[in-house]
Amino acid sequence: MTFLMHPYIQKRSRYIYVLFILFTITGLFSMYFHMTLSFLGQMLDEIAILWLLASGYSIWLPCCYFPTFLGQNRSWYISLIVTITLVSTCLSFLKPTINAYALNTIGLHIVYIVVQEYKKLRGSCKNSTESCVPFTQILPTSPRGSILCNYMTKNKELRHLIEVSTVIWALAITSWISDRLFCSFWQWINFPYLHGIWHVLISFTFPYGMVILALVDSTYEMPDQTIKVRYWPRDTWPVGLPYVELGDDHKSC
Repeated sequence: MTFLMHPYIQKRSRYIYVLFILFTITGLFSMYFHMTLSFLGQMLDEIAILWLLASGYSIWLPCCYFPTFLGQNRSWYISLIVTITLVSTCLSFLKPTINAYALNTIGLHIVYIVVQEYKKLRGSCKNSTESCVPFTQILPTSPRGSILCNYMTKNKELRHLIEVSTVIWALAITSWISDRLFCSFWQWINFPYLHGIWHVLISFTFPYGMVILALVDSTYEMPDQTIKVRYWPRDTWPVGLPYVELGDDHKSC
């Protein structure tokens, strides 16, 4: 994804490279933990996930979701996130058994933000005639038409990504909860695979989540820039790795 999203990262923020490095480290630590089932492996895995989530929050969370006392100052917000993450890292050693639940709670907050943005997308046409009626009346080659064309395309892609990722996340969290609560039952029927299913599904959710946050962020931070969603290896395949690509602002819809 780092290679595929290179032009976007150069335009938006090179700190996104740090996020992808943490994503790779998280995968390595998770592999080490499940190979050894050691306390060290558990802590490395969970702390890496914590800092991965913190990096995503720092880069992509829209300013409108910042705490009110910070205003829209992203530098202060990043300082707050780093402080909270450092404190949380230390606290994670006190009661390691609750770390997984705490991390999934953060996931619920991300789902909340995604749902709020989804509601905005669905209500954008209902609440503003200016945003809907003129789309067919404005030439895409005009400056305003280019922005509106970009808006329509981006919203359609974002809605699709949100819907798909929400289904995948719901299946993943259901597998995780079922594995935790009904472990003895799954062992009794000789089906000890739910935790593995959880890892497979959540590994799909993370790339989708990154692309969703990048699209949401671009709506606020790069409104004049055309951002397109692509899928590796091919857009036409039913399943692929999503990534964002900078498009030509002067192309028609």
